[in-house]
Amino acid sequence: MAQILDGKRVRDEILEELKPRIAQLTRKPGLAVVLVGNDPASEVYVGSKTKTCAELGMVSEKLTPPATISTEELLQIVADLNAKPEIDGILVQMPLPRHIDTQRVLDAIAPEKDVDGFHPTNVGNLSIGRPGPKPCTPSGVMELLKRHQISVAGKHAVVVGRSDIVGKPMAMLLLHAHATVTICHSRTADLAAECRRADILVGAIGRPAMLTRQHMKPGAVLIDVGINRLDNRDEVVKIFGETSEKTSAFDKRGSVLVGDMHPYDAAELSSSWTPVPGGVGPLTIAMLMVNTVEAAERRQA
Repeated sequence: MAQILDGKRVRDEILEELKPRIAQLTRKPGLAVVLVGNDPASEVYVGSKTKTCAELGMVSEKLTPPATISTEELLQIVADLNAKPEIDGILVQMPLPRHIDTQRVLDAIAPEKDVDGFHPTNVGNLSIGRPGPKPCTPSGVMELLKRHQISVAGKHAVVVGRSDIVGKPMAMLLLHAHATVTICHSRTADLAAECRRADILVGAIGRPAMLTRQHMKPGAVLIDVGINRLDNRDEVVKIFGETSEKTSAFDKRGSVLVGDMHPYDAAELSSSWTPVPGGVGPLTIAMLMVNTVEAAERRQA
């Protein structure tokens, strides 16, 4: 029977390990989160981040400028946070309104306070293996593998998706861990054949249950990064069946979450796999806390 990779357990381990490190600092680590507008999903994510800060005894500052804010005004907010000595980490919640120059905003965050790992300086550090904040979701995947004692060295890893947030840094971290890495995307010829070569398959393409048994080598480790909310019952039934628990949950709530991999196929064919929810998702915030504490440690050293 396939092993379920429990992201909640690993999250709890990571957060518990941070507490003595936080206690040793001369002041509490500070995280500033900038939430532009009132996107409901973003508000949930930000709420989870500030709640976790409070549980760890960290300081969090939440700024909520209106959706009408200009790029220049947002850049000034970032500049003010860069200058605040009690703030160790700055996170600008994505996505930003379409009229905002997102890249200018991300580039304006001081690299040493960039706890998302998106600044070009930190992207460069990641590419050559230098210390610095790394994107949270890919870092969480590596912790999940390590803490479940899944060896990466010498394995063939296939990453489906080439985003700057997940796909590219995921491939880089796997490469640094001595995997042989293939990156696939929407223009990959014969995607299924490429995926079936994977000892470790990472789905990060953002399409519900797109990766099915034809993409999976029996015995592979399957890492599902996708979190897709389905609000169409026909789609739910097509993936899970009319009498499934997921369909019953949809009938009660009006939506359900599904990853990028077909969950029944993943459970049947893999040696280890991550459920959605409860797999990779919980680790993103945990690694954000790690990045913030490490930023505080570097600044207070």
